[in-house]
Amino acid sequence: QLQFVESGGGLVQPGGSLRLSCTATGFTLGDYATAWFRQAPGKERRGVLCINSSNGTTNFQDSVKGRFTIARDNAKNTVYLQMDSLKPEDTAVYSCALVMGPVCSKYIALNQYNYWGQGTQVTVSS
Repeated sequence: QLQFVESGGGLVQPGGSLRLSCTATGFTLGDYATAWFRQAPGKERRGVLCINSSNGTTNFQDSVKGRFTIARDNAKNTVYLQMDSLKPEDTAVYSCALVMGPVCSKYIALNQYNYWGQGTQVTVSS
């Protein structure tokens, strides 16, 4: 059975940290490009960070530069999103998504991603 599941969301205070996990079952994440997206209340879904099959990373949003980091643990078949210095505007549903290719690009449309997780809620509030 194929599974693609996010976890690690929750409530955190401004300035705090959170690590999200995206774990795959039934396929190998390291063979593909995997991206984290987020959708804030009332706004469209946007890409955040992406990691390619060679472990290179691409930042899709300047607002998270220097605060968020994406990484892959091939032994665990898991992609992580480490979020530091969180701000209230980071509040969103965060989803991981996979495109059937080895490279990351912000020009790949949302509907070109082949697999999506169910999403995990991140709320940054005091």
